[in-house]
Amino acid sequence: MAQVLVNFRMDADLKKDMETLCDDLGITMTAAFTMFAKKAVREQRIPFDVSVTSKPEPKKEVKESGMDELFTLD
Repeated sequence: MAQVLVNFRMDADLKKDMETLCDDLGITMTAAFTMFAKKAVREQRIPFDVSVTSKPEPKKEVKESGMDELFTLD
């Protein structure tokens, strides 16, 4: 299987902490992110809960149209 290079930005402190964790686990960051990607693709979802802490306000256009009363964001 052909491999490609994937680049993304991350906070420097987070990267350092991730490197430490991966080292403690005996894996590389590449292996960790590959495991994440394989699990996400296999399960067709982000493999952990993703949520917001508060209910977001409807966008201005939705409020002005009155559609915000028809839908709940829960």
